[in-house]
Amino acid sequence: MFTGIVEGMGMVRAVHSHDRSARLVVDAGERVRGTRIGDSVAVNGVCLTVVATATAVFEADLSAETLARTTLGTLRPGDAVNLERPLVAGDRLGGHLMQGHVDGVGRVVGRHDEGEASYLEIAAPRQVARYIVEKGSIAVDGVSLTVTAAPGDTFTVCLIPHTCAVTTLGGLGAGAPVNLEVDVLAKYVERLLAPYAPGRTPPQSRAPELSEAGETEDA
Repeated sequence: MFTGIVEGMGMVRAVHSHDRSARLVVDAGERVRGTRIGDSVAVNGVCLTVVATATAVFEADLSAETLARTTLGTLRPGDAVNLERPLVAGDRLGGHLMQGHVDGVGRVVGRHDEGEASYLEIAAPRQVARYIVEKGSIAVDGVSLTVTAAPGDTFTVCLIPHTCAVTTLGGLGAGAPVNLEVDVLAKYVERLLAPYAPGRTPPQSRAPELSEAGETEDA
């Protein structure tokens, strides 16, 4: 699990493409210290497994699914990426709970400044936009943000100067693709309530059956 509080930016050192897969090499600086093979790390909001480490560098494999569903396939050497290691039990939960499982790729359609704050307007795929609500949480390239407006298939987030300085979001402009992860609770609520939607027959519940010994028998 992650929180969307980015620890810092790394730099892509290399991308080795294979048949429908790739190996990503990232210079993470001090943030790689203590990282072991098999550990997880979020790169631009995508949970990856570390498969090799060296001084200041880690490597991770990108599957065909990851390449198809995220922006990581567009990364090139020299690109900056947001990095976050998993939440440790007992740590403060400064953002919101995230899985590092990207729901879709959005696109920045506008940016404007108000005082020291910057506002990003992002278009989301329709299957993702239905989970986004005003004042709810959203992860954009792995950064936990609060939605300030959510009309239709677009939404707006506000970036404070600190966020612009320590993440890749400070350099985004119109047309930039971004990884989006919605609040996982919204998806579970939708799945649980789907049988009760208008026009559908809700599931029938019944009391558990008891055996002659008085023990509950599983249906």
